[in-house]
Amino acid sequence: MADHKTCPPLAADSIRAAYPLISPYIHQTPVLRSKTLDRIASTAQEESAIKGTAFEGQKPATPVFRLYFKCENFQRIGAFKARGAFHAVLRLCSELGIDQVRKRGVTTHSSGNHAQALALAAFTLNIPAHIVMPSISTKSKIAGTRAYNARVLFSGSTEPERVAMVEGVIKETGTAGLELEKQVEDLLKASGDETTLRGDSTLNAVITPLGGGGLLAGTATYFSSKPSTYVFGAEPSFEGGDDGRRGLACGSRISTVSTLTIADGLRTPVGQVSWTVISDQKKVRGVFAVTEEQTKEAMTLILERLKVFIEPSAAVPFAVILFDEEFRQIVEKEGGEKGWDVGVILSGGNTTVEAICRLYGEK
Repeated sequence: MADHKTCPPLAADSIRAAYPLISPYIHQTPVLRSKTLDRIASTAQEESAIKGTAFEGQKPATPVFRLYFKCENFQRIGAFKARGAFHAVLRLCSELGIDQVRKRGVTTHSSGNHAQALALAAFTLNIPAHIVMPSISTKSKIAGTRAYNARVLFSGSTEPERVAMVEGVIKETGTAGLELEKQVEDLLKASGDETTLRGDSTLNAVITPLGGGGLLAGTATYFSSKPSTYVFGAEPSFEGGDDGRRGLACGSRISTVSTLTIADGLRTPVGQVSWTVISDQKKVRGVFAVTEEQTKEAMTLILERLKVFIEPSAAVPFAVILFDEEFRQIVEKEGGEKGWDVGVILSGGNTTVEAICRLYGEK
């Protein structure tokens, strides 16, 4: 892929500049609201839910949430990764010329969503694509990658994408945050409720899933120019899948992760370039982690109440909102009676009915 040394700096301005480049090739995904989910999220947890935690014996928090779900599951290939893939390929064509890129082809290492995204971008621009995927990748994601005529090669590992690709993904995935902010502002204006419009941003916070880190780092980079909006990350805790949270606690990036969490899109460790953003407390305020059962409960609510089909990885941020008492106490304390407007990025929807049935134990 493109030499990361020639790429623009990781800054909010570079994200704004990237957006018109990829706009002809991606969907502007919708932002959905649900008063029912607002009410559920704003209801205190049962005391039994925090038994055995650091918050046992305390009164459960009663934060006030207004949630805005950014539906990247409706993006091309069913995930936000299409943004970064198109940006990386288009920049490569700009640097080398499209004929030279077609001669060389493009390649990446990915467990699923990015593989499909790069395959789509290459197919759209008539460029050969060679994708290395772990043999344990989800069958539907393998099939989705092959559907765009990509050459799929299998490996036995789930190493993160190359540093150069990650840097491109960081710059580009921030455009989801850019769209989200503008769409929330438009929703408030259309409803006549502009009481929450304030300062440099319409949102108090944005929370995204955290796997390799491109989405969180891109979102944090965009909102770094808007200090009134906090950015948070969400991870699965299963089998050490919360490497981002643990890395922040010990002060250094954790380079290897071995987890079979149901949130399969979040099984990779945080990448080196992503870590430089995520470990900056001025950009990412915190990272929280949830259990498998909490992720399943959050996914159930989104499926049944929001009527949106997502993969488990996309449900992790909402699970943090519902169940992480530390996060909820932050919102209760700082939001007060007025509460917080929180953007929740639903990162993708690449799963199958069969997989969902297995997830919930149905035969």
